[in-house]
Amino acid sequence: MENKKYLNKTLKIKIDRPLGSKHPKHDFIYPVNYGYIPNTISGDGEELDCYLLGVFEPLNDFEGKCIAIIHRTNDNDDKLIIVPENKNYSDEAINALTEFQEQYFEHIIIR
Repeated sequence: MENKKYLNKTLKIKIDRPLGSKHPKHDFIYPVNYGYIPNTISGDGEELDCYLLGVFEPLNDFEGKCIAIIHRTNDNDDKLIIVPENKNYSDEAINALTEFQEQYFEHIIIR
């Protein structure tokens, strides 16, 4: 999996769906900041998506550490887990915080 190269790296992300914003097609509100890594391509042909955990205000940009990858086993669209430098989350916490969207997909967490 080519996205493993992002693990434990500090990355600059662009937030296009800030905490508290509504999904453009589905009826839910983002409980976390959600964005992407600019100038990347994911399996779905779009930029590589990421969840920003551990920041509790809406943002437009962020620089943080990739601690894990949600690898969807029934979809071609991995999601990076980005956190502030001093934070960490267990697999259980990552699953709980991303369940609002990941509940619709089968996935494993790669570290």
